[in-house]
Amino acid sequence: MGTRRLLDASALRDWAQTVVSDLISHIDEINRLNVFPVADSDTGANMLFTMRSAVAEAESKAGAGAGDADVSQVAAALAAGALNGARGNSGVILSQILRGIADVTANSAVDSAGALPTIEAAMLAAALWRGVELVVVSMGGEEVPGTIVSVLRAAAAGAERCADGGEGLTAAITAAGDAAVRALEKTPEQLDVLGAAGVVDAGGRGLLVMLDALQSTITGQAPARPVYEPSPRQSIAPVVQGPAPQFEVMYLLSDCDAAAADALRARLGQVGDSVAIAAASAHSYSVHVHTDDAGAAVEAGLAAGRPSRIVISALSSGVNGRPGGSWTRERAVLAVVDGDGAAELFAGEGACVLRPGPDAALPAADISAHQLVRAVVDTGASQVILLPNGYVAAEELVAGCTAAIGWGVEVVPVPTGSMVQGLAALAVHDPGSQAVDDGYTMARAAGAARHGSVRNATEKALTWAGACKPGDGLGIAGDEVLIVADDVAAAATGLLDLLLASGGDLVTVLLGAELDDDDAAALGGILEKHMHDHHPGSELVTYRTGHRGDALLIGVE
Repeated sequence: MGTRRLLDASALRDWAQTVVSDLISHIDEINRLNVFPVADSDTGANMLFTMRSAVAEAESKAGAGAGDADVSQVAAALAAGALNGARGNSGVILSQILRGIADVTANSAVDSAGALPTIEAAMLAAALWRGVELVVVSMGGEEVPGTIVSVLRAAAAGAERCADGGEGLTAAITAAGDAAVRALEKTPEQLDVLGAAGVVDAGGRGLLVMLDALQSTITGQAPARPVYEPSPRQSIAPVVQGPAPQFEVMYLLSDCDAAAADALRARLGQVGDSVAIAAASAHSYSVHVHTDDAGAAVEAGLAAGRPSRIVISALSSGVNGRPGGSWTRERAVLAVVDGDGAAELFAGEGACVLRPGPDAALPAADISAHQLVRAVVDTGASQVILLPNGYVAAEELVAGCTAAIGWGVEVVPVPTGSMVQGLAALAVHDPGSQAVDDGYTMARAAGAARHGSVRNATEKALTWAGACKPGDGLGIAGDEVLIVADDVAAAATGLLDLLLASGGDLVTVLLGAELDDDDAAALGGILEKHMHDHHPGSELVTYRTGHRGDALLIGVE
């Protein structure tokens, strides 16, 4: 089986992006499987946000011009980002899998320019084996059969057999995934708590998502896998677990040598369980523990070195468990926009932007719940104010927000029906206030902004404002045609008069992609003169947003 794409720096970054998207698709499935070591239904969320942290670090390095040709630099960035942003026990393990890739690529042969161009089959197998070694070390040298380590070990062996047989990278990736499936389905037989709950290991399922994402990145085809659901088995006696610890404590630890790390592991083992200490460098570690005494866990870190990024989360159990937060910032505004100018405008005001694809049917864009959730995750914020701006269908908006909220992200959707309403809301955004207060204030500003649009008629039709023919200008507000005029300019001035009938201090006009530079300049002059002559007390601002669909979007505040 020949390799369809080289696993170079670009492909490795694409793989990491695909893992994030695929974990979003499988997060609920993985969370439902999570019964070990604590049934807190957060394994999928922890793996997702850890991988997102890895991607963010790789993107920042790529933006700085690093890692464009050297796969080892990308691997190192992914590993560093995952370790710094690891969430939960599964996040620490994921970081060590990525570190395995980084370690092997860092020690592999380079080209004449001193860079490592690609990862080959033998290197992939070695990276997976290195991941096994690092994960076991991070867990104190104890491997529990039936966990993600068992699945990772099987994947490494599958890749190694192909590499030893002289087969290429694609065959090794496929073999690793197939071996992982077989090992995953054996996990309920290896770990009693899994068998009693009728589930496969949640971390192992997440690892399979990662391996399948690698196959789809290299071959363009994702393998079909079953959906793994809990199915209690009556033949296995239920396993009674003791009370779960109250807290999950995580922090980065610097200025700590190996002896101090061993002493810390012993101390944390006395105050809790699920201890994981993963080395980031010679004197830096990522520390994780479940405990009833969070203070003692932090004090142990203070005795061993210098803790930072301390995160203490309440552990919950059951299907409604939500992960604690570990974020790059507290709050972000996410705006759905169309057009290069619109993206620049909203980003310049501090918003993250999500843009419909080039083939989206506008003005009713096709933003899916999956795309929405991915964009929410990409903000890196624990609270997200969402401005749909008329580009997200109600059912997709509800599904996306519900999913994100279920994973611990506080999403506050603001009912903006147009980008002009979104700008009005963004103008009053206050990151220092409570999220609910901020969202309410933004919603009031959006609701107070009267808005409409102007477009060219494309066919004969009968509207509320009379008959129209192709080429006529249509002024639209509230989904109804209120103005039929000879051209766009006449429709725009007529719509302005309607929107300003009850007054207004500020008029915002967004110019669309169908207007070329000359048309946009001429239309801007017409609108300025009309405002000067007929509405002298109102200010007019225009932006060239380049949105598709409507020729103009008009807002009045």
